Amino acid sequence: MILSHIRIFNHYLQSAYIFLGVMECGVLFLSVYLARYIRFTGEFDGTFYLGDIWFWRAVTFAGVMHCATFSMGVYQSQLREGFVGMATRSVVAYCLLGSALMILLSAFVGALYFDNVVLFIAVVLSVFLVAIVRWVVFTIVDIRSLRRRVLLFGAGRQARNLLEVIEKEGHPGVEIVGCVPSVDENEVEKSLRIAQPANWLRFVRENKISEIVVAPDERRSRDGGSVPIGPLLDCKLAGVAVTDAIKFCERETGAIELNLLNPSWMLFSEGFRYSQYRDVTKRLFDVIAALLLFAMIWPFALITALAVFLESGGPVLYSQMRTGQEGRAFKLYKFRSMCNGAEKDGKAVWAQVNDNRITKVGAFIRNTRLDELPQLYNVLKGDMSFVGPRPERPEIVCDLIKEIPYYDARHRVKPGLMGWAQLKYPYGASISDSREKLRYDLYYSKNHGLLLDILILIQTAEIILLGKGVR
Repeated sequence: MILSHIRIFNHYLQSAYIFLGVMECGVLFLSVYLARYIRFTGEFDGTFYLGDIWFWRAVTFAGVMHCATFSMGVYQSQLREGFVGMATRSVVAYCLLGSALMILLSAFVGALYFDNVVLFIAVVLSVFLVAIVRWVVFTIVDIRSLRRRVLLFGAGRQARNLLEVIEKEGHPGVEIVGCVPSVDENEVEKSLRIAQPANWLRFVRENKISEIVVAPDERRSRDGGSVPIGPLLDCKLAGVAVTDAIKFCERETGAIELNLLNPSWMLFSEGFRYSQYRDVTKRLFDVIAALLLFAMIWPFALITALAVFLESGGPVLYSQMRTGQEGRAFKLYKFRSMCNGAEKDGKAVWAQVNDNRITKVGAFIRNTRLDELPQLYNVLKGDMSFVGPRPERPEIVCDLIKEIPYYDARHRVKPGLMGWAQLKYPYGASISDSREKLRYDLYYSKNHGLLLDILILIQTAEIILLGKGVR
């Protein structure tokens, strides 16, 4: 069995976890009926039909709990933290986040009302039943057996960079079998180098290779003898995936590797395309999401403003010029989290760990992202989107454009309240950090759409609850 990917609206999702997610949704759905049966002493007769209000309550419960699971990074944690880490995050997702959302829905949508006892029993059942399903799946299916055996064609600079990315990101789903050098390439470890096979197709079959990644430093024609087009085509026709190095990294890491990037790839690859339909739906999504969020959190905004004023006086709001879409500058608003006069000389200063300019209230509202609430005005005004690369200050942008190739490409889309880079990388406070974050910003700029925006919104809950990426 191969840990492959399914591409949905330009975003790659691992098929194994899609299968596991479907199984879990089924268990979550059944938990509601079991809870109803226990609570009302056998009221359920074992049949399901669309006209039953409990059917839609169960569907809603399964959807909400699954979104809570996804938002807490449960599936990714299984790879990083093991089964215990996955179980711990699931308890938080179901008992805190998911339960809170279900209580809110019960309060505002009468048809989805859950008796408190039914909800409690359903949540408890979900925790145990889903844990059993995951334990069975990960016991029967050895994670190592799900690895894709990958062969690199190339042993030069590009192949070395690719190996470094795989090692840095830590991908248990990928096993590098070795590197077949192109002409005069020897920059990877000798132990990884494999002599060019006399028969590629036989070698691939004997070594159970599931994918060949083409990453030579030079790509000459077939007559030039660098890339063995014919043998690689034979492998492709036999069902072995043959992938470009940049596309491989994009799929595996959710980022575009700057070390492998070239201008022609950006121009001719899928993505980085204009879509009027996408722009209209994104704008509608931004306005509706901003209005709904404001309707829910305006009391917190008032409390935040009062806390800032009581601690350090006015002004409560803080504004900065930021760089938006196509390089246009706009004024961004925040609740003030630093002491007055934090930048007396007017120069932009990177925020640092334990920055002494940040007030006590400021530290709290930064950790909880409450300082960002005034930016809902920027979203409604159209300066920002709900999801997109975080906007930087113009003077910092000027420096970064000089230092980092392709940095200006992130301004092809509207900046956002939250972004893909914020999920994948900590707070950027240096040129080196900005270079790393650009990998994810370019991925978003290339593949952005409604599905990816929704995924980012859901997963941002983990960032807020765990206080990640804050300085």
